[in-house]
Amino acid sequence: MKMQQIVVRSLPEAELRPDHFEAQEVEAPSTGDGEVLLRTILMSIDAANRSWMQGATYREAVKAGDVMATYAISEVVESKSPRLSPGDIVGGEGVWAEYDVRAAHKLQKLPAVPELSNLISVYGIAGKTAFHGLVGVGQPMAGETILVSAAAGSVGGYVGQIGKALGCRVVGIAGGPEKCKWVVDELGFDACVDYREAGLGKAIRAACPDGVDIYFDNVGGAVLETALFAMNERGRVVCCGAISQYDSGAPSGPRNLPGLVVVKRLRMEGFIVMDFARDDAKATRALQHWVQSGQIKVFEDIVEGLENAPHALIGLLAGDNKGKRMVRVAADPGK
Repeated sequence: MKMQQIVVRSLPEAELRPDHFEAQEVEAPSTGDGEVLLRTILMSIDAANRSWMQGATYREAVKAGDVMATYAISEVVESKSPRLSPGDIVGGEGVWAEYDVRAAHKLQKLPAVPELSNLISVYGIAGKTAFHGLVGVGQPMAGETILVSAAAGSVGGYVGQIGKALGCRVVGIAGGPEKCKWVVDELGFDACVDYREAGLGKAIRAACPDGVDIYFDNVGGAVLETALFAMNERGRVVCCGAISQYDSGAPSGPRNLPGLVVVKRLRMEGFIVMDFARDDAKATRALQHWVQSGQIKVFEDIVEGLENAPHALIGLLAGDNKGKRMVRVAADPGK
């Protein structure tokens, strides 16, 4: 059986381009003992995809010639393991391909839900990252001010809505007046400032007159540097990502470290969503409650077709998404 896959043709030295990828038609892989053949349904598109191309992180690096790595929701087509059966829907490590073979014990059998895409967005990587980062690392208290960068993105949008549900004042940072308006009008943030406009520091101070208690950072670089000036004493900086740095040939870091961290006694902590896997059930219960009560709105940005995955990632890095971006490779079973 033939299938389509997308490999990394060459590693980018700066900005990611479509010609860094190549579509290939190959034979579908065969299964061995303990393995399952998977039909890919949905692939998560994340800034992390780009960071993996820069070198080893919390996982091994993606190299030239590799099929691009991803998190995927898939259907079991063939099984040589008692753990899983054909027709089961699973989530786990995958690749940009129509079919994949994985060890059954490394996959998670997923619950039946009306919309599979929700298991990547609000109940998946995006929602859990927002919950664990804000609640587990930021430890918000009602009445505090939360500042969130990439507020219209897959994680930032949920961070803000969770913050509001917990009784906090929430201010976003996003690119362009249209996105800032969407963050306030649709996601319910109290305010949103445009990082593309001059005077970001002044705009943050105006939107956060009582200072910032928690800054949830998704972008790094100059925005992080500017946000640190607005922090209150003993504030918490939650480091989730650095999307502004991934496409740069010369990444830059905040120049006010460690000075402001010391003077303001800030706590600055990075995390990965898997660090809090023990609390996933708690996160899911809370997220379900907030969705059902209308305190969280679910926005998904689904790009159709495996062949469009490179453009979906490049667009994400440029900030053209609203909500969790993913690529649909095949229709949900039963639809």
